[in-house]
Amino acid sequence: MRSLILVALALTLGACSNVYYDAMEKVGVHKRDILVDRVEAARDTQSETKEQFLTAMEQFRQVVDFSGGDLEREYLRLDATLQRSERGAAEVRERIDAVEAVSEALFDEWRTELEQYSSDHLRAESQRKYDATRVRYARLIASMQAAEEKLEPVLVPLRDQVLFMKHNLNARAIAGLSGELARVQVNVDRLVRDMDEAIAEADRFIATLQQ
Repeated sequence: MRSLILVALALTLGACSNVYYDAMEKVGVHKRDILVDRVEAARDTQSETKEQFLTAMEQFRQVVDFSGGDLEREYLRLDATLQRSERGAAEVRERIDAVEAVSEALFDEWRTELEQYSSDHLRAESQRKYDATRVRYARLIASMQAAEEKLEPVLVPLRDQVLFMKHNLNARAIAGLSGELARVQVNVDRLVRDMDEAIAEADRFIATLQQ
């Protein structure tokens, strides 16, 4: 529920706006809290998108192995799955952008506030935590971006195959797509591997922020 409220407020006030962050501060939700929520949302979106791409791959395999029935219906199913995969990929990109926006604001604020300490000991301790969090965040965002970069190499051949099917709805023509199946599978395997790593990295990052 809290995540839904944050999303609604972000849409209203603008996710990258200082006005948004200031408004959230006034109700007791700090940038660190927003970052955790956005990392969780990005992680969940990546998980859902991974499953969507696995579904698309399975449907593509079924079409290539078509052995009778309504071929047009199979095409329509695959096309609908491709469209959902496209939307999932776009949402993954948007979630990563949102994580980057709030993290930049958080680290800028943290760096500025380091100068406000009168205690050298407390400043050094906060600096240590800042540096460690930056390192963990760098791993997180690199992992998320690596997974995101694998989306388009999967989408490109799937778009091609769906377009080909649109104009060649006969079993002999569809059988000719079998040569593409292995290439698409390799890209999907890479995507799933990187998505799994990004999801695990997100879990680790969230755990460290909540300690």
